[in-house]
Amino acid sequence: MKENIVDIQTLENVFNSMVRAMDHSKTDIFIISEQSRQSFEEMEKELAVVKSDISQAITEGDYLEGMTRHSRRRLADVSKNFMKYSEEQVREAYEVANDLLVRLSISQMEEKQLRARRDDLSRRLATLLETIERADHLVNQVATVINYLTSDLKNVGEALETARHKQDFGIRIIQAQEEERKRLSRDIHDGPAQMLANVLIRSGLIEKVYVEKGPESALIELADLKVMVRNALYEVRRIIYDLRPMALDDLGLIPTLRKYLSTIEEYEKGVEIHFQNSGQEQRFQTNFEVSVFRLVQESVSNALKHGKSKDIWVKTEWLRDIMNIIIKDNGQGFDQNEVKDKSFGLIGMRERIDLLKGSMTITSKPGNGTTIHFQIPLRSEIIDC
Repeated sequence: MKENIVDIQTLENVFNSMVRAMDHSKTDIFIISEQSRQSFEEMEKELAVVKSDISQAITEGDYLEGMTRHSRRRLADVSKNFMKYSEEQVREAYEVANDLLVRLSISQMEEKQLRARRDDLSRRLATLLETIERADHLVNQVATVINYLTSDLKNVGEALETARHKQDFGIRIIQAQEEERKRLSRDIHDGPAQMLANVLIRSGLIEKVYVEKGPESALIELADLKVMVRNALYEVRRIIYDLRPMALDDLGLIPTLRKYLSTIEEYEKGVEIHFQNSGQEQRFQTNFEVSVFRLVQESVSNALKHGKSKDIWVKTEWLRDIMNIIIKDNGQGFDQNEVKDKSFGLIGMRERIDLLKGSMTITSKPGNGTTIHFQIPLRSEIIDC
């Protein structure tokens, strides 16, 4: 019996060391991402200057070509009618033609150098963008793993006491990780990555529009590009917030829920989420607050994704010994007998409520919406004093 306790303690020590190492790695990757992003912004500014210089060089080159053709015609006329012009006029015609030719050559060389610089900057920008995307993807992956480890595996000792729990728990964690990775990959690919690729294409289009149609048309394209960048930034922030809301550690459960639901309402157009809190809020230990937050998050996500709900009511009630959470929607509902053992989301919710030693009641019928009621006992071991 004593040996089992020692083994579990050793496992917890290894687990904590692993989490710390992963957290340090996440920080290092984030620093690389931020440094690359800063270099990307500086290089973008430099590229804009180079493109402006190219435009000026093209304008100047066109002007010098016209002047050079005029000077050549003048020189040809002087050479043909040499006797009609004075020596000074002849010398002036030759000097003007020669000066314009030299200036044109210099202008063409400068334009060529600027174009080479522009192409080099564009290639480096594309490489930096790929580095940023890979770094952000790695940060998201590491953060997701840390989140699952810290929120779902803190109490793994008890689950490891029987072989059946070990196997079942391991399979579900692997499934959860793979589902989260697929969701993150899909969200980033369909959202920020796609938008940033479009930004890169549109930036090249703006240069072409400027040359062909003038600055006014280019400004219109630039305004569209600004909207596209703003949307990409909003998507990145939404994904980061879904991974783990930072406000949970600082502000607590209720302010974080209120902010989260407000963000979802803003993002899901046409959806109204009604939030109500009554009673005196208490702070839980970190892993328990995460579990409660995930219960509400999963319930609201199901109401939106599967229920196609347009109105969602979330109510939290603090009593002396119990916390009640009710999530109700006016969506499509479902047959509980059909999805009872097939929904991984519901399985995860039951595991979380079991961790809190609470209860979960689901009431739903096809076409009549869904109501989920969580009851969480306010035990001393989960309260953060």
